[in-house]
Amino acid sequence: MGKRKSASSKPALPAEFIRKLRSVKAKRPKTVIDHILKHGYITTEELSSTYGYEHPPRAARNVREQGIPLETFRVASASGRNIGAYRFGDPKEVRAGRVGGRIAWPKEFKQELIDSDGARCAICMTAYESRYLQIDHRVPFEVAGDPAGKPTSADFMLVCGSCNRAKSWSCEHCPNWRDVRDESICQSCYWASPVTYSHVALRVIRRLDLTWTETEVSHFEHLKQLADHAALELPSFVKIALKRTFPELPAD
Repeated sequence: MGKRKSASSKPALPAEFIRKLRSVKAKRPKTVIDHILKHGYITTEELSSTYGYEHPPRAARNVREQGIPLETFRVASASGRNIGAYRFGDPKEVRAGRVGGRIAWPKEFKQELIDSDGARCAICMTAYESRYLQIDHRVPFEVAGDPAGKPTSADFMLVCGSCNRAKSWSCEHCPNWRDVRDESICQSCYWASPVTYSHVALRVIRRLDLTWTETEVSHFEHLKQLADHAALELPSFVKIALKRTFPELPAD
């Protein structure tokens, strides 16, 4: 690992901020917090190689979910690569009442979401057993925190692990998440409203997440063979097939 830059040396932190940091007990965010307290910052490389966290941004997000502000910046690794790193942000930005993390949702609320929307991922629409679905804020916790009042499907949705990771990566690289934190922008994003949205992390994109399960898998394999025969990537092949099936579609 490259030398610690003086600009990233450990700053003097207010006593109250230290107490809030010490109040975090969950393993992953506590690991990140303790490392930053000791060294001034932690790199994505350290999160992966030293602590075994395969998705470093998720570890940083866990800290932010505790109400602790983190800044993302770049440092040089031992090999000279430019890699990401995290350090504490302005102690004044601690979210009041957020230390301790997200609400532990009761099983009854998860069942309410299933009764409302079905036991399926709200993003890819794939059916799953309940245990494989996770309750997720439609608008990231870091942007809007937990909603006031009784939680509903307007504020939360069930997502599979794969879509949850994709959403996390997209949100964490969105300018609104990093700099603006305007809740209304999130509400009009695909990751909050997969059915009605105007952008995906502020990019003008329309996307369709498709999965093939059980007996449908043979259909997928056949499509893939046809795409390979046409020397096309599968998404491009499907788009061409749709245009030929629906000639009324406007030209590119």
